[in-house]
Amino acid sequence: MRRREFIKALGGAAAAWPLAARAQEPGRIYRLGCLTAGPRDAPYFGAMIENLRQHGFVEGQNLAFNWRPFEQRVDLIPEYATDLIKARADVILVSGDFAIRAVQLATATIPILGVTEDMVGSGLVNSLARPDSNTTGVSILATELDGKRQEILIDAVPGFQRMAVLADTNSTGSSRFPALQNAARARNVELSLHRIAKPEEIVAAIDAAKASGAAALNVLASPVLYSNRKIIMQRAAALGLPAIYQFAEVAEEGGFVAYGPRVLALYGETVARQLVKLLRGAKPADLPVEQPTQFELVINLKTAKAIGHEVPAGLVLRADKVIE
Repeated sequence: MRRREFIKALGGAAAAWPLAARAQEPGRIYRLGCLTAGPRDAPYFGAMIENLRQHGFVEGQNLAFNWRPFEQRVDLIPEYATDLIKARADVILVSGDFAIRAVQLATATIPILGVTEDMVGSGLVNSLARPDSNTTGVSILATELDGKRQEILIDAVPGFQRMAVLADTNSTGSSRFPALQNAARARNVELSLHRIAKPEEIVAAIDAAKASGAAALNVLASPVLYSNRKIIMQRAAALGLPAIYQFAEVAEEGGFVAYGPRVLALYGETVARQLVKLLRGAKPADLPVEQPTQFELVINLKTAKAIGHEVPAGLVLRADKVIE
């Protein structure tokens, strides 16, 4: 869904504003702490803030944000987590395994809404249905989708013998790599793994992937890699390296191929819905972790042409959206 259409759709809830407003405590200022990889002005946060407004939480009136973006400063995450606790946030929105763990270490009482690749697999909650802690959120199915993206990339670049994986050590444990490696070998493809721990290592990692003989790049799910997607797209294009990305919008922004949910819907709908419940007093332990249910395959043929690659017609026909 396009942002303009999404905001228009939210407008239909205007008639319910008085009812929504009654759900808030009169005169109270709700404090929402945000420890996120992306910047506050990202469109998907704009959609989230608009949804909160439609449900009676209005910035400058009864809602105050305390934002700590860490897209280029992963090392500051523990400090940012402590700041939000000291500021007595009512709810803390957090993205990524490392950041969620930092906030969990800092508080066992303030509700945490985490958005990350695999909430259960990473041990951040006990189960999807019953988190049983002060943490709930959204699990993006990264374990399954990273493998699915690998399969799509092999179909998009047929005949190659070596593929690279770009992984963020803050988000992706080494236990995930063997499954990807085995799946690739079943298709007669060898994988080389290239890890980064901070944004400034991304370009060197992509260069190393190209030097290893890789003919394609699977960018694994990660808040840091997503926030630095422009750097990745530019370097991959400069090296003529076809790459696949986590969210559908990335191919629309110039990435070669993307497969996954739309980040705008993820935050504008799912995250916002959960935040409303938590701000109104729901306990995280009783609020099931949600997962995306809609996924899109987007292929950017303009980017493919620019790097001198022709996408097989069969894959183009499978795409939900093709950019020409």
